[in-house]
Amino acid sequence: MTVPRIDPFHAIGISTIAHRMAAEGHDIIHMEFGQPSTGAPRAAIATAHRVLDSDAMGYWESMPLKTRIARHYHDSYGVTIQPDQVILTCGASPALVLALGSCFAPGARVALARPGYVAYRNALRALHLEPVEIACGPAERYQLTSAAVAALDPAPDGLIVASPANPTGTILPAEEMQAIVQVCRARGIRIISDEIYHGLSYIAPARSILQDDPDALVVNSFSKYFSMAGWRLGWLVVPPSLIEAARARVGNLFLTPPSLSQHAGLVAFDCRDELEGHVRTYRHNRDLMLDRLPAMGLDRIAPPDGAFYIYADIGHLTDDSLAFCTQLLADTGIATAPGLDFDPVDGHRFMRFSFAVSTDRVEDALARMAPWFDAAHARRS
Repeated sequence: MTVPRIDPFHAIGISTIAHRMAAEGHDIIHMEFGQPSTGAPRAAIATAHRVLDSDAMGYWESMPLKTRIARHYHDSYGVTIQPDQVILTCGASPALVLALGSCFAPGARVALARPGYVAYRNALRALHLEPVEIACGPAERYQLTSAAVAALDPAPDGLIVASPANPTGTILPAEEMQAIVQVCRARGIRIISDEIYHGLSYIAPARSILQDDPDALVVNSFSKYFSMAGWRLGWLVVPPSLIEAARARVGNLFLTPPSLSQHAGLVAFDCRDELEGHVRTYRHNRDLMLDRLPAMGLDRIAPPDGAFYIYADIGHLTDDSLAFCTQLLADTGIATAPGLDFDPVDGHRFMRFSFAVSTDRVEDALARMAPWFDAAHARRS
């Protein structure tokens, strides 16, 4: 068996250039990553300071945190899970690897939406699994449908669901999610649901897959809603039948997440007022961009129901989104993500903006981009 080829994450390359430009004195606006510009909640930071002075720390899995996460599913979704179904991880990325490794043998086929988060496709390949990409365009609101899953022949072994999704921010309606679960149950397809953007919704709240499928696996983390990306703390919810397999893998592959982060994460769960303030900022930033981007010729946009992204069609301006985003950075200091990361087939004509920055930076970015896009249109006319 050969070593699988893994595509680069092009937004990381864009970010590297952006940081080099910043070191040279350029004013950079970072809209390339889904990374809140705010820090962890104040009470979580205060707890971390206290723990640093009082706890030597070490390999540790916080039962209070696992219990608090289990309570979160009851309070937020009306779902009952046990604390031992919660596996703590160093962020959502290890949780995804852990979920895939616990469910599927090499050669298994796992379906996912295209466009979709770059690491889904590449993590599958790295684990010698076969990605089965389902093209999702404007007609499907860039989301999976039960009809598309039902049409896969042969049926895949697994399905990755993301709602809200990256890069589009689209949310699956409850009835569509329920229909997807019914199709997967009938066809023996295991579901892994990435719920990392839960809490960041601008229409109806997102539905957890556990409300419809108690045998699904759920990936989540403290990176997005809790504004703790650098703390590297996430979790995986597994059904009782997979607890032993998941715990064996996490112990050998990843050990435990940082003790300090676990102490802080427990406190962060009760900082809702502060965190909801961030959501209000994201909502305002979203509204600003949806109001101003069409005047720049970016009027074909995926519906950003949640998360903090704008996924825009730039096919009328370029057929090379990587070069386009690189040039935008060089000329304006605005770092964005090329659609090629999320869609290897059609992503050359899309780009993604993250609006998880302060409102004044969004306004600055829009002011810088307006003349740049006017010039880009002029060159194409």
